[in-house]
Amino acid sequence: MKLLSTMLSLSRIFLRRLPYLLLFLTFTSHTSSLSFQDSPVTPKKNYPSSFKSFVDEAISPERIETYLKYFTAEPHVASSPRNNELANFILKEWKAIGLDDVHLAQYDVLLSFPEEINVELVSPHKYKLIIKEQSYKEDPFTLNPEVGIPYNAYSRSGDITASLIYANGGNPEDYDLLERKGIKLEGKIALVRYSVPYSYRGFKALTAEKRGLRAILIYSDPKEDGFARGPVFPHGPWGPLSHIQRGGIPYDFIYPGDPLTPGWASKPGSKRIPREKAITLPKIISVPLSAQNALPLLKAMGGEEAPEEWKGALPVTYRLGDSQAQVHIKVNMKNPINRIINVIGCIKGARNEKEIILAGNHRDAWVYGGYDPSSGTACLMELVRAMAEAKKAGFKPERTICFASWDAEEFTLTGSTEWGEDNRDWLKKNLIAFLNVDSAASGKNFSVQAVPCLSPLIIQALKEIKDSVSKDTIYDAWKSGSTEKGTIAVASGGGRVNPIGSGTDHTVFLNHIGAPALDMTFSGDYGVYHSMYDDYYWMANFGDPGMRYTATLAKIWAHMIIELASKPILPLDYEIYAKEFFNYLEEWAKSHDPTKEKSKKLFTLIEEMKKHASMLNQYIFHPEIWEKIDDEEKTQKVNRILIGIERDFTDPQGIPRRDWFKHLVFGARYTYAVLLLPALTEAAEAGDEEGVSQALQRLEEATKKVILKLKKAAIVLGTQ
Repeated sequence: MKLLSTMLSLSRIFLRRLPYLLLFLTFTSHTSSLSFQDSPVTPKKNYPSSFKSFVDEAISPERIETYLKYFTAEPHVASSPRNNELANFILKEWKAIGLDDVHLAQYDVLLSFPEEINVELVSPHKYKLIIKEQSYKEDPFTLNPEVGIPYNAYSRSGDITASLIYANGGNPEDYDLLERKGIKLEGKIALVRYSVPYSYRGFKALTAEKRGLRAILIYSDPKEDGFARGPVFPHGPWGPLSHIQRGGIPYDFIYPGDPLTPGWASKPGSKRIPREKAITLPKIISVPLSAQNALPLLKAMGGEEAPEEWKGALPVTYRLGDSQAQVHIKVNMKNPINRIINVIGCIKGARNEKEIILAGNHRDAWVYGGYDPSSGTACLMELVRAMAEAKKAGFKPERTICFASWDAEEFTLTGSTEWGEDNRDWLKKNLIAFLNVDSAASGKNFSVQAVPCLSPLIIQALKEIKDSVSKDTIYDAWKSGSTEKGTIAVASGGGRVNPIGSGTDHTVFLNHIGAPALDMTFSGDYGVYHSMYDDYYWMANFGDPGMRYTATLAKIWAHMIIELASKPILPLDYEIYAKEFFNYLEEWAKSHDPTKEKSKKLFTLIEEMKKHASMLNQYIFHPEIWEKIDDEEKTQKVNRILIGIERDFTDPQGIPRRDWFKHLVFGARYTYAVLLLPALTEAAEAGDEEGVSQALQRLEEATKKVILKLKKAAIVLGTQ
């Protein structure tokens, strides 16, 4: 009987794996038969424009779909056997297609997984919540028993019973209102919603922890991402009542990466701080819930009716709560030190091998990760394959191009952060820019967040690529759109580039090291974030049927990379940077310095920066002038100056109270939302006049350094 049981178990595993094995065989047969000769465009000279056309022809939506099927075939959370299997698959693929220096970069980091999660209503009546997403016959992936328990990573373990209150979005102003209503927070459990307005779940946890709550239950209300927005899964892109947004709750807006190695890489054998001293680890219990789970809790609550703006779309009277509803929560988490795997591969530069352009995407997902991140991973794989074919066809970039598949982004931006810390000195000296695609396409609306100096690069690429459906350029559609209300944006020739915050893998490269960075996507209706419904079925039916926009993003990505890697002088625009820096300071001054008495000196310096950058732009963006110089030594000197300018906007001392973050112009408010002039803004909001003076002084010193570099570039060129 034991032998029979074992054989049956093995057969079930084989049958479940069989579709993935067949898919892999199909995938390898598709890719191994391809060569650069298949492309109708064969470049004859090493001109960027010629190889852009070559890559455009080489990128295949069908191949992207094959990649996507393979990456979404099974759940692949960080450090899982499946995620490690995918890392080795990428390693072999990149070696096979001819990338240089393909290798694994591995780190041992603190991760977090659930062993037991139970939530039950114990008063006014008993009701045990089933924290599980509903399966649908239309999508067989929802039937997979390996999906696992939905959870919040790094939640504290515990067994508690307490009164339940409703706290809207769980932001400070929400708890302020509850206290004004006479509701005591100490020792309570809070039920809160995502997206009202949006705040990172880790900030919700920290806010609750500071207010003395014992636990926080976070649910997705259909008003934000469910039936109130439109048709729900499996018949539409919005979340069904049972969808659950998993996610980490560490306080990585203080510092990202392994909580036990703040500021240094988690190499095997590295020193670690004690867990109780890790200030990014929560001391509160947190559990994610579905709207279906939240409904009986909301029905059980007494107390005053919630304000109108706090009400969601569920069929219930939203109340603030009192002692009537009592909830029992039991959470048992395990927090192992596990190995994570980044994959790195390059195309070496022909002249300036040490200088690199870095393009990356994270591989790990909470479940299948159809849009987030596997659409981006499939996009990256096809980008790399097409670029490798261009290399075979004769493409010789001036500078090295490196590609990265990051691990454990979903926990604390861990893989990229550890690698960035591990290679910090080399990257500070040589990294030109980091171009990130977290998730490629959930619709047809292009959006990008970036530092201003990359704006011309972005706009040029969008003008060069056409929408395969409308046949207009991507730029034409993009320039007619608008950014999120309240966002300061770069307006360049009609298009808009949003300022860049944090929340994904560019963080270490921009906010810690000080390299130009961007993150881009095609967006659309998307209501299954971090749920098991974000899978291949969702992508194929709602996100990007036919993978047309994922392929388009691969082309945009390639054009930017080729431009940065091939132009004799780096196309970085610090005149636009100065204009936007001026706008950021004006926005700050409206609220905190209306007479501009405090910021007068900085305004003057920014104007001087703009003047000198404008002179340099005459050479950077007018190749006919640059070709007349034709001096490789001068070119290299100017490029080294350009590489160093973004670094000057970082402060080695870091931002007060979170010194891992070094950038003085671009920061993040609680991970996702951009925070411009972070040290200055936070000091002003806290009423810290000394802090405001110090922040202004640091910005003035940084701007002076930039002006000196711009002047030095002019001297090199002989214009001064």
